[in-house]
Amino acid sequence: MSTQAKILPIKRSSDLPHDISPVVGLADHYPPGFSDPFHAHERCQLALTLSGVITVTTGSASYILPPNRAIWIPAGTHHQVTTRAAVQFRTLYVDNTLNKWPDRCHVFETTPLVRALIDEILQFRFPYPPQGREVRLTDLLLEELDRMPSVGLQISMPSDRRLVRVCRALLLNPTDGRDLDHWALEAGMGRRTFTRLFREQTGMGLASWRQQARMIEAIALLEQGRSVTTAAYDVGYDSPSAFSAAFHRIFGMSPSAYCRGSSKIKQ
Repeated sequence: MSTQAKILPIKRSSDLPHDISPVVGLADHYPPGFSDPFHAHERCQLALTLSGVITVTTGSASYILPPNRAIWIPAGTHHQVTTRAAVQFRTLYVDNTLNKWPDRCHVFETTPLVRALIDEILQFRFPYPPQGREVRLTDLLLEELDRMPSVGLQISMPSDRRLVRVCRALLLNPTDGRDLDHWALEAGMGRRTFTRLFREQTGMGLASWRQQARMIEAIALLEQGRSVTTAAYDVGYDSPSAFSAAFHRIFGMSPSAYCRGSSKIKQ
């Protein structure tokens, strides 16, 4: 039966008719405080956030998705999705033969053209013919994705479950300033073992990792409309100037410059 994607009674990806077309999708929303436990899809997933901020966590990294950014999740990648405020988003599920980045998640900016193509694909009637406008539009979307600039809104996660426990605690509360000795004890490790494993598995020391976690949280707050001053204190900095200096070191721009650029992307 021919059905428009936008009116399908779809609440979960498992409700989608994956077997009838190479690309299918849905428009949906998440409520505040939503958490989708670790899961994986048989197809590649392209998720675009329109409003609010989504956090996607895999076994190797945690990614943040502000409005009008998108993430490509390869088929079979176990991931968790969480939100704080309400989120509006679009999701496409793409046949694995069309996989753009088979080995890793990929976060990128989007243009009005990319967003329009995603919305147009959601209007397709399924199944669509193997040749025709639908295939040309999906091919154009995948080609455009190659041109989108990557976004460094991610932080590496360790593989050791004891270190994962520490990192998740810090992601939940980036203002927590307790020292390395505390977290080594929390992980049940000696200080030297903790330091060595943490650096081996994340590529940085605990202090640098925590700073990145704070910056990722700050991005989410700025995207929600918080002021630079409020974001600085909410992620644990003693002053807006110290926060701005750290933000500039990591992202190559000031928080106010980031906010101006983000406003342009949303237009």
